[in-house]
Amino acid sequence: MESGLDAIEMALGAVVAAGELAGAVGLVWRGGEARVAAVGWRDIEAGLPMQRDSIFRIASMSKPIVSAAAMTMLQEGRFSLEDPISRVAPEFLVMRVLRDPDGPLDDTTPADRQITFEDLLTHRAGLTQAGFHTGPIDAAHREALGPDLDSPLSPDAWIAGLAALPLVGQPGAAFTYGRSTDLLGLLLARMEGAPLEEVLRHRVFEPLGMTDTGFSVPAEKRHRRAGHYGFDMEGRLKKLPAVPGGAALPERPDDMEFASGGAGLWSTVDDYLAFARTFVDGGLLSRETLALMTANRLTEAQRLGTQMFGMPTFGPGCGFGLGVAVTMDPATAPVIRGKGGMGTVGWPGAYGGWWQADPTDGSVAILLMHNMLELEQLTAGYGLGGYAAIMAFHALATA
Repeated sequence: MESGLDAIEMALGAVVAAGELAGAVGLVWRGGEARVAAVGWRDIEAGLPMQRDSIFRIASMSKPIVSAAAMTMLQEGRFSLEDPISRVAPEFLVMRVLRDPDGPLDDTTPADRQITFEDLLTHRAGLTQAGFHTGPIDAAHREALGPDLDSPLSPDAWIAGLAALPLVGQPGAAFTYGRSTDLLGLLLARMEGAPLEEVLRHRVFEPLGMTDTGFSVPAEKRHRRAGHYGFDMEGRLKKLPAVPGGAALPERPDDMEFASGGAGLWSTVDDYLAFARTFVDGGLLSRETLALMTANRLTEAQRLGTQMFGMPTFGPGCGFGLGVAVTMDPATAPVIRGKGGMGTVGWPGAYGGWWQADPTDGSVAILLMHNMLELEQLTAGYGLGGYAAIMAFHALATA
């Protein structure tokens, strides 16, 4: 394993040396032992090296955590997958669906049925978010809901704002990536009568010993945060004052009520390992609940027809369960969603984070970095070094 760790350090170091990445932390857990490579810098300007306990924004790697919290409530009988979410959020009792996702907001048809908890957990609720469409729905989302991560709205106001917007697809019809997990998290909080972070702490963080994960970083830990690194419009590595697109404030206010269960968490490789081991060791969820969560629930047409930014989301070898992507064919599963033995799960984050847990060999691989891009930078080819780092890390971690 030591030679493998050296190879990982060299591969990640090459991306850092090329100016494509500030730094990264990679962890491989196998046979009950974790090996960690911390490469590059968490703050280039201050000369602070990346460390094993560096804290990163994990973006959509938050979604599996919130989904697992929901599954703990499911196995307690607090709701069923078939339950309409209007049981908890009557704001969604009557919904409209755009005839054209990029068309006028008033050109709608009634929803065929209500949105269910399963729809939220499988991203088949017909919900979207700002940045995924070119039509009026994009501006409507920004105006109604505010920034993606640090919205000034209260949870109830945010739920009402989302419910007032038309859906971009019929509930259950297609995988449409968007605010489903954000809504799910706020519904869990409403059901528990407590803020989402408190729900996650009680149901996930404390049971698993995750001491560095939350929607903000306490003052006494901020020296461990990895800087927000992205690129300028010439493709040069640059420290950003905040995340791209104004999605979050430079510092989250202590009194902010809204919490993005879809993308708002910070974490470390060791905390995320504690969570990811759920999928190879169990513990947090019963065997039956874990099997339910990790079984593909998309139809073949939904898997093969889903795209994000013009690229296939899954392809023939990958499906989606309840909050996680699932390997269905190890030969053709895409690395970015998790590629291992049958039943391997994962889900990456837009800011560079990636992970997978493979129950066939009991392994977990996690790579955390900040590779923060505006969409036009990605289409211009900037930031591809971060994706190359994921591919190299995966190849070495699973060798």
